[in-house]
Order: sequence, then C-alpha cells, then structure tokens
Amino acid sequence: MKLARIVVLGFALCCLSACEYARRAVEFGQGPFDESARLPGREVFLGMHEVSWDSGNFEAGTLLVTNKRGNDLSVVDLALGREVRRVPTCTNPHELAVSPDGAHLAIACYGGRTVDILSATTFERAASVDLGENARPHGIIWHQDGQIFVTAEGLEQVVEVTTPLARNPQLIRRATGKQGSHMLAVAPDRSWAWTTDLSSKTVTRIDLGGETPPLSVTVGEEPEGIELSADGTALWVSARGSNQVFELDPVTMEVRKTLNTGRFPLRIAVRPQGDVAITSNLADGSLSVIDLRRARVVRTIRVSSQSEAQERFQVTILWSADGTHIYVAQTGSNTIAEVDYASGTVLRHIKVGDGGDGLAFLPSGSDQ
Repeated sequence: MKLARIVVLGFALCCLSACEYARRAVEFGQGPFDESARLPGREVFLGMHEVSWDSGNFEAGTLLVTNKRGNDLSVVDLALGREVRRVPTCTNPHELAVSPDGAHLAIACYGGRTVDILSATTFERAASVDLGENARPHGIIWHQDGQIFVTAEGLEQVVEVTTPLARNPQLIRRATGKQGSHMLAVAPDRSWAWTTDLSSKTVTRIDLGGETPPLSVTVGEEPEGIELSADGTALWVSARGSNQVFELDPVTMEVRKTLNTGRFPLRIAVRPQGDVAITSNLADGSLSVIDLRRARVVRTIRVSSQSEAQERFQVTILWSADGTHIYVAQTGSNTIAEVDYASGTVLRHIKVGDGGDGLAFLPSGSDQ
C-alpha cells in the first residue's frame, strides 16, 4: 500500500501546474534546489561528465529572466555565462516583453494588478500600468507597433495598453469571457488576438477591430502554450493536460491537426526561421520538435532525465534569434539550460534567481 501511495503522489505532483507548484513551494518553504549542485561560471555537466563551454560562432547577448519566487529579475551575460545583475521587481513576476526599440522591458506582475515597465539600461522603473483589482496579469506581448497586450487572468480580459510610457496610458479592455485566460498571441497587423483559457479548456479568438464577438473553441485539456506561425496561417496550441499540440485555423478556429507530444507540454515556441516549433514538456524534461510544414513531431530533445524532471521543473522556452540555441527555464532548480538545437546537447546550466520563469533577450547593442 505504501508503494501505491508513493506512485499516486508522484503522479499528482507531475500534474500540478508550474504556477501552482511555485505557490505551494513558497507556502511550505520547500525549495527543491540543492545548493551543492550550483554550477560555476562557464562549466556544464552533461550526465556525469564535466565539460567546458565553447561559444563557437554563436553571437552571445543579454538574457533577462523573471524570478517568480524571488520577486526579482536576473540579468545574464551569455558571453560570460553567468548572472551579472539582480534587480528587485513586483511580487510574483512571470512573463516579460522587450519594447521594439530595446529601450524598455515590461513585466507582468502576476501576484498583483500592474504591468511594470523598466529601463533596459538602468533597470529603474519607468512606469507602472494599473490594470485594476484582481487583474493578475500574465501573458504579455510588446507589439512591433508599440502597444502592449496582456492577459488579465483574474478579470477574464485581454488589455491593450496603447501608450505604455504615457503619464496616463490608455487601456482598451476586451473580454474573453473565459476562466484562466493565461497566455496570448497577437497578429502582426493587430487584426486578432488569441488566448489560451486554462480553466475553461478553450482557446479564444478576439477581434481587435471590435466588429465580431469573441469566438472560443474547446482544445484538449488545459491548453496553455500558444503561438502564431511565422506566416500567420496557423495557430499552434499546446495542451498540457492531454499531452497534445493542435494546429488551428487562426480565423475560423477549426482544428486542423492534433499531435501527441511529451508529457505536460505547457509552452510552445516557433523557431524564428519559421520551420519548426518546440514544446516544453515539464513532466519528462524534454522538448518535442514539430515540423510545421508536415505537422509532425520529428524529434525529441532530452533536457533532463525523467528522474530529474520534477526537480528541474522546466517551463518557459526561448529561441535565439538565429535559431541555433534554445533557452529553457528550469524553475525548480533556479537554472537556465542552454541547448544546442542541431545536436540536442545541453551546453550549460546558468544559475539565476529563485523560480526563474519568464525569458526575453535584449537586442544586440543595448548598453547594460
């Protein structure tokens, strides 16, 4: 009976969402990271073998990481392979986005009601946009046209901040009418926005022109990851509860394809070159690689072993601009795994703050 209880408990833990696990870890004071496993500077461990990291021809830059349990931001110099600065933020910061000109970054304060905007050079707060009581902002995009789009999960809304740095920024609120509107995608021409609605098990299309009402469709169990294809012809959604990825028509919302992935795929990210997408599979520590043209899973990249997966607790994923590297936030071990896409090799683990989650790059040339 004891063995059966242990198996059931382990399965239940694997099914917890990343956000819920983080809250419980803070509540009970249970930090899963072992300080003895701290990795120094430019060294990495591949299995049981220690190797030195060689950047080769890769153009390193600055990686920003929001630490949701530490309530701060890690600034990582990728050339040095380490955190070079820690900046206090709001409570429970999750996703973040960098302005098109690279001058500012916006942080979704999931533990509160604001989007906080920081200077990308001094990291001082330049503005704070109040979305209202119980807003719980999460998914965030700083659009190429200058507007910020953010989900207000507690209000069941997508909020457009039309002038983010103004003294009194204008807010346009659009209701999803669904529970748990968590992540979002926005069309390049600002015609549509789409949300994944965790609790409602739906994906919702919002007409940003206001001509048609929201359209929601049921997509798997607990859809969370969402991204538009590079050419705008397909909407890709990962459903963590059913271990699946779905291709949708972004206008009609018809499901075109259903693919099986690794376990608990809570994020999906399309490669900047537009040819493939990857899912971050929390429960088994892998990345599923999807050929978007053929709509087929073609490869699995192992970031950690299954026995390590619960301790590492990988969440957010981010491609380098040239598509050669993948960065994986391991919010349980407070590390960022850097993965070489071509070989599938984990090059190094970079230590960040407590509960590193949201990821973004500062454009080349930003002065830190």
